Amino acid sequence: MTRHGVNGQTFRSAIFIAAVFGLYLSTAMLVPAMVDLYYSNDDWKVFTLSAFFIGGASLAAAMSTRGNPAPFSKRLGFLVVNFLWLTLAIAGAVPIYLSSLGIGFVDALFESVSAVTTTGSTVISGLDHLAPGILMWRSLLQWIGGIGIVALGLLVLPFLRVGGFSYFRMESSDTNEKPFARFAVFVRAFFAIYFGLTAACAVLYGSFGMGIFDAVNHAMTTMATGGFSTRDASFGAFNSLPLLWTSTVFMTIAGMPFSVLILFMARGRLDALKDPQIIAYLVIIAASTLMVTIYLRLGNEETFGHAITHAAFNIVSIITTTGYASSDYTQWGPFMVAIAFFLTFLGGCSGSTAGGIKTYRIVIITSAVRAGVRRLIYPHGIHNIRYGAVTVDPEMVRAVFLFICSYLFLWVVGGVALAATGLDLETSISGSITALANVGPGIGELIGPAGNFAILSDPAKVILSILMLMGRLEILVMLVLFSPLFWRD
Repeated sequence: MTRHGVNGQTFRSAIFIAAVFGLYLSTAMLVPAMVDLYYSNDDWKVFTLSAFFIGGASLAAAMSTRGNPAPFSKRLGFLVVNFLWLTLAIAGAVPIYLSSLGIGFVDALFESVSAVTTTGSTVISGLDHLAPGILMWRSLLQWIGGIGIVALGLLVLPFLRVGGFSYFRMESSDTNEKPFARFAVFVRAFFAIYFGLTAACAVLYGSFGMGIFDAVNHAMTTMATGGFSTRDASFGAFNSLPLLWTSTVFMTIAGMPFSVLILFMARGRLDALKDPQIIAYLVIIAASTLMVTIYLRLGNEETFGHAITHAAFNIVSIITTTGYASSDYTQWGPFMVAIAFFLTFLGGCSGSTAGGIKTYRIVIITSAVRAGVRRLIYPHGIHNIRYGAVTVDPEMVRAVFLFICSYLFLWVVGGVALAATGLDLETSISGSITALANVGPGIGELIGPAGNFAILSDPAKVILSILMLMGRLEILVMLVLFSPLFWRD
């Protein structure tokens, strides 16, 4: 092991950061404990016990790995990102496994991974009558996952005297420049806007008919673009057009880059909204909504108000990888199924809580194809690949195409692996992409908007859990750990 590889000090520092985060997470478990205690549900003991267990284990790990921190490096950054997500996923599964649900650990881990990656797939049914603490814990895990484990880890990074912004960019794939000279200012603005939007969403949900508990839970999973609901029928259980429009607006906001939202809300920078990926993102939403609205209006004879409301809600839910559903949209006809399958790949903007390929990559690929076509016509001309007014350097283009190729390759491999567990082709292919894109529902009767993942085998759930984590960590951030070069110079 050379001094440039992953030495003992680097590994110890990564574990220390994950352990300190585990302490914060154990404190968060007291929130659902208090909820269960308020509603006189015995699961409050489970969450309290889990809090002490996770807290004790994290404290022991932190004490045994503390010392001089390793100097910041990309290797340390990759380790921290992966360790933080694994810590949250495994620790989040503990109270679910020990609760009154009575499910196995694989199911509990699947539910936790789905929550922290803001995917929204679930193995739990009977949500309408579920213990309130479990419902709150699922929503809270998604809300924390929406913030980004690395962003939350910034609470401990100052003690390690390393640059936190490098971690945030690595986790979120944010391609924007650092919006503030002092990173602490950026962090405060980021958390303030995330908290503020969540609170505003909860208030509006409550004012349009949701109870307080439902409003708080749905506000957290809306801003996290996670999609976990307190009802089996998701938003369809509330049968309210104002609620659907409220959710549509906040999901759309959550799918936008938070660095741009900070510049807009904290600095009043209207020009920040001219980011090419935001324009493309909104155009795709508008065009898809218009097409589905016309389709519903003419083909299913829906009223215009009903058609555009349900079209906009479900389109935004899919493209932001939230996973809410107002109804089983796969029953609307093959056109909607095709649109949903296409949008599953896209995702929201870079630096948002959404998953998927991300719109900025679509913008760069489109520009690259346009430049390639022009080069065929004018082979001696200069045809730059542009992102708005900025010329994209070859390294960025290479990185985008590498990600796309890896994304498609893993989709196919995941689909084949799921088929090997005995699933049909439709479920395997849609299950693989919905996990990788962190969308939630797939296509078909088993895992569609009206389905549930509980019927799948344990091997299938493990495969999907791995795909969810890889998709949330932008694939390459996790794959790099499997390269021998990562562990040596």
